[in-house]
Amino acid sequence: MGTKPGDPAGPVAASQPSAAHGKIRRLLILGGLSAFGPLSIDMYLPALPRMANDFRAADTTVQLTLTAFVIGLAVGQIVAGPLSDSFGRRRPLLAGLVLYLAGSVAAAASPSVELLIAARSVQALGAAAGIVIARATVRDLYTGTAMTKFFSLLLLVNGLAPILAPVVGGQLLTFTSWRGVFVVLTGFGAVLLAAVAFLLPESLAPAHRHPAHLGSVLRTYGRLLTERAFLGYALTAGLNFAALFAYISGSSFALQDVYHLSPQEFSLVFGLNGVGIVLTGQLNGWLVGRFPERTLLRTGVCLSATSGVLTLVAAAFGLPLIALLIPLLAMVSCIGIINPNASSLALAGHARTAGSASALLGVLQFAVGGIATPLVGLGGPGTALPMAATMAGFSVLALLSYLALARPVKPAQPGSPSAAGRQ
Repeated sequence: MGTKPGDPAGPVAASQPSAAHGKIRRLLILGGLSAFGPLSIDMYLPALPRMANDFRAADTTVQLTLTAFVIGLAVGQIVAGPLSDSFGRRRPLLAGLVLYLAGSVAAAASPSVELLIAARSVQALGAAAGIVIARATVRDLYTGTAMTKFFSLLLLVNGLAPILAPVVGGQLLTFTSWRGVFVVLTGFGAVLLAAVAFLLPESLAPAHRHPAHLGSVLRTYGRLLTERAFLGYALTAGLNFAALFAYISGSSFALQDVYHLSPQEFSLVFGLNGVGIVLTGQLNGWLVGRFPERTLLRTGVCLSATSGVLTLVAAAFGLPLIALLIPLLAMVSCIGIINPNASSLALAGHARTAGSASALLGVLQFAVGGIATPLVGLGGPGTALPMAATMAGFSVLALLSYLALARPVKPAQPGSPSAAGRQ
């Protein structure tokens, strides 16, 4: 039956596809921005040996390109977060994307490893703006269960990055040099720059911005670090992120050298664990609203800690490969439950300082996560025990952090930027 002119059902019905399209557009753009980190790290990992060869540099020197990127991500988030609270989200984000493009072009053209390290630092500063402002934008637009659901949807997009990036990087090397990897990353940055410029509107109204004076920024960070609930959720996410870092940095050596998987078999296992994160993220999005976020987060950290301990037992007693892979898959997959809920709960009470809170959340994840990488190598080659012990240790610490520090967050006050939220 047709809708009569003037019937309010007409405009409402017509607006529903438009709203759905807008949500999908935001999801793709914000997911792409969130994927900057894993794409820029994982895609060029297969090329590290060739880069060392081309530059006639030691492996440890070439690995500094990775260290520089991780440090740049941390520093960039600290700066970009408060700037986005002061100037709105679009201007710092566009500036960050231009910086990322400049760093990517410089990396592709670098004549020496020293200049490549510098280019990677610039690239990371730009990528950091995308990561931190994507999270802050979600906080601007959504609240409560709607925010958690959107964070879960983001995993569907950026969760594919660590699965596809090493495969794409490896395939690129079959017909181009390592410089071609950075050319592809330049293209990815250019596409996102155009998408943000033309398709992503400003999400922070001028009335909700505040000046980014150094003193006020430091006070904001100090207040966040002393706020028990925020610190509890941020550390819970960061410590689980460290367990994931241990898996990423140690799994290729443990599974190929100790359990004798071929590179193709290892890629299959690595991809399966990535799929696990995506699927649990979507499961979490379905469960949010049916169960409180804190219940889901508590379940996730308990499962992660249990799986981490079982992974350690399998490695310590030299159990068959399947006994290691099952708890390993379970533990890595728990990221899909832990990250959306921890991020949502950590940002819930910080509408006016979402950029700074998002920045500190990201910095804690990368700072704590960075500790895991050297720990994995302490046992030397020929053993999976250091990787398993590091994963188990950080997952148990995440559970203890949740139990000791995490507290319910007060709902947003009426009149705050996202008090009502948007589904």
